[in-house]
Amino acid sequence: MISAGRGIAVIDYGAGNLGSVMNALRTLGQEAHFTAGPEDLDAGFDRIIFPGDGHFGTAMASLERSGYAQAIRDWVRRDRPFLGICIGLQLLFDFSEEAPPENGREISGLGIVGGGVKKFPGRKVPQIGWNQTRARPGSRLFSGIPEDSFFYYIHSYYAAPGDDSITAAEAEYYLKYCAAVERGNMAAVQFHPEKSGKAGLRLLENWLCF
Repeated sequence: MISAGRGIAVIDYGAGNLGSVMNALRTLGQEAHFTAGPEDLDAGFDRIIFPGDGHFGTAMASLERSGYAQAIRDWVRRDRPFLGICIGLQLLFDFSEEAPPENGREISGLGIVGGGVKKFPGRKVPQIGWNQTRARPGSRLFSGIPEDSFFYYIHSYYAAPGDDSITAAEAEYYLKYCAAVERGNMAAVQFHPEKSGKAGLRLLENWLCF
């Protein structure tokens, strides 16, 4: 059963089309609101979704400049329900090969999940389309979803956690990689559940019960 809660905040920091996320939540009968700034995260919301696409370095600079970076770190540190989607997964990590050091200065991610984000080794990138995704046993995020279901992906880089125990699901594209992470009430996925049909909606339902 989905908890009614006090509402869902969808972080809007200017990266990507977020309309499909809102449409998926409406399909599930959930009220959600875009944020106007990091101060909105303390405005009575009980869970947040962090979607988006774009370049790791540019997105991280925007988060730091706006104040979202520290607000997200504080939210996750308090173990409040959090869902990252696509770059919302990658930015949780320490670094990304998409944003190498500039002028001797390392471009850091949020540092919530140890490890980095690496580029696929093959020539055919980005990966675009449906890919089979294998959940780890015991994942709350994938509860009730048929084994080896397909989800929709579009990305050139993949997450490589330093601690594999945080991996909730894996996919394969040139190599086996982490497709989702889960720790406490924090979860994040590389694919787009809002574009993944019934399996994606069920995953969102599962997260709404965190």
